[in-house]
Amino acid sequence: METVYDVLKGFADPVFIIFILLVFSLIFLWEAGKKKTGVLILLLVIILFYGASVFPIANHLCRYLEKDYIGQSVVADNKHDAIVVLGGGAYDINYIGGTFPSLFTVARLTYAVDYYHNKPAKYFVCSGKGPGNIPEAEMMAQLAASFGVPKNKIKIDAISANTWQSAIEVSKMFDNKSMNIILITSAYHMKRSEKEFKKYFKNVFPAPANYLYSSPMRSPVIRYFPQTESLHKTSIVFREIVARIWYMIK
Repeated sequence: METVYDVLKGFADPVFIIFILLVFSLIFLWEAGKKKTGVLILLLVIILFYGASVFPIANHLCRYLEKDYIGQSVVADNKHDAIVVLGGGAYDINYIGGTFPSLFTVARLTYAVDYYHNKPAKYFVCSGKGPGNIPEAEMMAQLAASFGVPKNKIKIDAISANTWQSAIEVSKMFDNKSMNIILITSAYHMKRSEKEFKKYFKNVFPAPANYLYSSPMRSPVIRYFPQTESLHKTSIVFREIVARIWYMIK
């Protein structure tokens, strides 16, 4: 099941889709009598690539995922039982023998630490195994402790490999299912995460750590130039949409 899920997310990547279409267009252009089909596929590739890599379209797609959390603050009483921060990935550098948290993981963790210092909770939970040699939850716990979160407050879930497993593993930590859970993850990932955690806890309050959506800053002309950053955001959106569909049918 996990392999199928990972493959589906890989297929949803715009770069992969563009690559496959380019291969087909080359095949049709190469074969006699099918050049028209090849040209049409190539035109589709250009349109897809342009749409996926310009700011207005990429930003609109990001807003689609994050709109429920834009401009909304966390609503909870003064009793914060647990702050739960979900890992956002990690990577190994075998050459130096190290494992490092991804930018998403760092963004979520630093926001969670800041939230804790402003509104302390009984527990600070770091969740996620991640793809690296060292579980991302352990790295987040070490960073949290170095940023002033008491070690006796920190709980670690270094087992879960995805969002639904995080919800299950965190639920095993606490018998009280009516406790207040402050859930921290990226805004694009929050809707799926919130839904999973609400299967096990009655009171889940979303606290998005970072947003892909942003107000336009560059000149209007540059916004319509294909940019790597916009293509990267579109890729994240496509993968998250596939993940939401998978979670609906699993």
